[in-house]
Amino acid sequence: PPMAHILTDAALGAAPLAPHCAFDERARALLTAATSLLPLLETGQLVESACLREAMTAAFGGTDAEGAWDWKSAYDACEVAQILFLRRFGPAILSRSGSRSHSLALIERVSALMPTHTRRSETSQALQQYSTPAGLSFVAVVAASIGAGETVLEPSAGTGMLAIQAELAGAQLVLNELAEGRAALLSHLFSGVAVSGHDAASIDDRLPISARPSVILMNPPFSAVAHVERTMKDAALRHIASALARLEHGGRLVVITGAGCSPDAPAWRDAFIRLQGTGRVVFTAAIDGKVYRKHGTTIDTRLTVIDKLPASDPTTFVPSAGTASDTATLLKWVEAQVPPRGPIAPLPGAGCITLLRRRPRALRLLELPRSIPWSIPIRLNSLIRLLTGLRPRGNSVTASTNDMDFNRSSFPAHCRTRRRGFRPRQWPRSRRRNPPISRTCPSTCWLTACCPTRSWNP
Repeated sequence: PPMAHILTDAALGAAPLAPHCAFDERARALLTAATSLLPLLETGQLVESACLREAMTAAFGGTDAEGAWDWKSAYDACEVAQILFLRRFGPAILSRSGSRSHSLALIERVSALMPTHTRRSETSQALQQYSTPAGLSFVAVVAASIGAGETVLEPSAGTGMLAIQAELAGAQLVLNELAEGRAALLSHLFSGVAVSGHDAASIDDRLPISARPSVILMNPPFSAVAHVERTMKDAALRHIASALARLEHGGRLVVITGAGCSPDAPAWRDAFIRLQGTGRVVFTAAIDGKVYRKHGTTIDTRLTVIDKLPASDPTTFVPSAGTASDTATLLKWVEAQVPPRGPIAPLPGAGCITLLRRRPRALRLLELPRSIPWSIPIRLNSLIRLLTGLRPRGNSVTASTNDMDFNRSSFPAHCRTRRRGFRPRQWPRSRRRNPPISRTCPSTCWLTACCPTRSWNP
């Protein structure tokens, strides 16, 4: 019978071991194989297929013909070897090269030692797992202008090719990766960094509120959405919109997409106009497909830089720099055309929730005490769901037109909602139907978690 040639993450999940144990074992084996390849990079030797097969067989305890590993995993091991090399020699490369162009040239020389990706797994095809080349990762971090100590989020971290460049810039990392095998690998590569496994298309809804990045680096799937079999042309824009919502006000988002995802494209112009209501595009340039040749594709890509500052005119876009033939050309354009970053400011309404009604007299501000740690599960979305009958709009919550009169309103909860230990008969009979509208929050009301000593005056 024919031997299995492809070992997917699904096959690992079906192994006798628990899935997380299987992924962890695979991650350890990949790290072992990458460590054995590191001496070749240090001496400038090519990583040939025979050397790679020997390293993988020794690490996994079996051959690819036996189904112990597949070649996509072998290419992941090559990327891990690059990350280990950059972690060891990256500071010297950045400090002694003299210029960014020389640093890029040295990084590209290391990448050239790796074999070309010629085989892919079913999982990589379904999730469009095309890792960012090391040279392009370096240019993306230059465009992001990361400062030491800044929080950097990578929503689709893959094997960590973008993350290692951010680490070398002195950033504090927040990593997310949907594929369980790669998430386990990231946990071993970046010890001390919590790695989540959410769908990056809705990353803003899934990350804890304490994760407030000032820089986001991302290389999302171009047309693939998790758990959706058909092609979704707007997949990249979904990822961008959710990431931009999570970014701090004044922060910067650097994204690598397909070349067609551009404000100049008629199909995406309206989407970018809406996007510029939140963040303005400050740089965009297409990249020739040969930059990705080593990673098994020659599709043209695009580097776009977005600052989270509303554009003065959302219908006006910065002109595209053109199509860069290589990363060296792209780096020159980034250094010349990407503007410096502005100051980081807290998100409007980060410490309060504005409740806006139709009549001016009903405008109220509920301030959340800053002494309450954000680890308490009081999130904006959860709070909005508690305010029955209200619809979220940006940083405020606007009541419906039928909610003019407070006596007919479903808010505040402690005046209209029956709760355990709090009964309307606590008021005089004459006022049970129309309770007082100025009253200290009862001890059993959920608002006491936010304002235990505050009077509520709707």
